[in-house]
Amino acid sequence: VEDHTQAKRVEATRRDFVANVSHELKTPVGGISLLAEAVMDAKDDPQAVDRFARRMQGEAVRLSSLIKEIVELSRLQGTPVLQDPELVEIEDVVALALDHLRLEAEAKQITLTDKVAADLYVRGDEDMLITAVRNLVGNAISYADAGTAVGVGARLQGDTVEIAVTDQGPGIPEHEQTRIFERFYRMDAARSRATGGTGLGLSIVKHICANHGGDVSVWSEEGHGSTFTIRLPAAPDRVEHTEDITAQGDPNR
Repeated sequence: VEDHTQAKRVEATRRDFVANVSHELKTPVGGISLLAEAVMDAKDDPQAVDRFARRMQGEAVRLSSLIKEIVELSRLQGTPVLQDPELVEIEDVVALALDHLRLEAEAKQITLTDKVAADLYVRGDEDMLITAVRNLVGNAISYADAGTAVGVGARLQGDTVEIAVTDQGPGIPEHEQTRIFERFYRMDAARSRATGGTGLGLSIVKHICANHGGDVSVWSEEGHGSTFTIRLPAAPDRVEHTEDITAQGDPNR
């Protein structure tokens, strides 16, 4: 007797992934094709050519972003276990992630704040962790209203490092919260296209956390914003070091 359940599940997942990728790629490719025809028909109208060319550029950027994220997701799924994890300081991860997004936040008049405890370390891949935090903050900026704030906090809870990203956006309906980490899932497809969303950002965050032995969760209430929390195992040697320092400073221990 042979159990093929897992193999069938993997095959079904692969088929769904290929079907979703094909569908998502057709949209920007079809848009570029139609816009190219429009440019040819409007070659004697400089203003129309300029308008169509700008839209083509936008579709090309979205296509490039989609391909990049598909490759990134495939890489994460293909290497579920990190090779040679390094000691990563969370303060640096948050700082670098926010640096990538400051111009985008300023353009929407959104204030970025951070409150990260000192000496927070995990074992892993710094670039992956920066990508995870950047994706969460980028989502918050995309969906938050102008003039609001997006905050990033990090702390040690027992032997777990928690990184929380909080926004003052419209919130996520409860029935949507169980699906937002699925590949290509978007609550508002029209708004996602307008902001350049691919529906892969949160799925990438989920896989990065899993590859680091952690997870990601969301708390949200409509009209009251959202908080996404990444939980990762703290580097064991750093936890012991922190506990030793705490004990030395406490006369009762």
